Amino acid sequence: MTSLAPSSRLALFDLDHTLLPLDSDYLWADFLARGGYVGDPAAACAKNEELMQRYDAGLLTAAESAEFMLGLLASNTPYDLARWHEDFMAQVIRPAITEQALALVRAHLEAGDLCAIATSTNTFVTAPIARAFGVPVLLGTVPEYAAGRYTGRMVGTPCFREGKVVRVNEWLAAQGRQLSDFGQSFFYSDSMNDVPLLEVVTDPVAVNPSPALRELASQRNWRIMDLFA
Repeated sequence: MTSLAPSSRLALFDLDHTLLPLDSDYLWADFLARGGYVGDPAAACAKNEELMQRYDAGLLTAAESAEFMLGLLASNTPYDLARWHEDFMAQVIRPAITEQALALVRAHLEAGDLCAIATSTNTFVTAPIARAFGVPVLLGTVPEYAAGRYTGRMVGTPCFREGKVVRVNEWLAAQGRQLSDFGQSFFYSDSMNDVPLLEVVTDPVAVNPSPALRELASQRNWRIMDLFA
């Protein structure tokens, strides 16, 4: 049997506000809070809003985000979490997936590129979303699972800011590869938090960028793409 040649191009995608016109982490917490699944709805919504404001301002650490977001998993059974996530996908995520975003991913997959989503949002929330896009590899913040429950802690390096570079390098190293092996490497992102990874690929693309990233991309002649109105 003839083996396939390894991909010569790498395509990495951020998820929230890049492939999706929303923040899946924020909306998952909001979905749980408004459903009354995580204690007092008003208190949970207020905490979620506070964390989002701090994230947008670049002031949120990975540990602070994980303490709240992974704590939502720890406070419920895997059975209930899976059931609620099916509703979340049906009501929130699938209606928000656009043909433009699907076409962007499809173009790389059909070209034979090695593709992965690299997101700070935890893998419980994002694994079904990655499958919906047909992306075979998901690099996200990993929630610890022990004795049949999520513990509220994370495993390994959070996939956030410089941690995304670490996680991508670890993933490639496990295959005996590194970024420099690829003739072209793309990373699509909307956020200044992803500048560390945007700076190490050959083809950084600012997608639906925040005002700060749009300005930086213009200064550095990075490609700018607006998938969403």
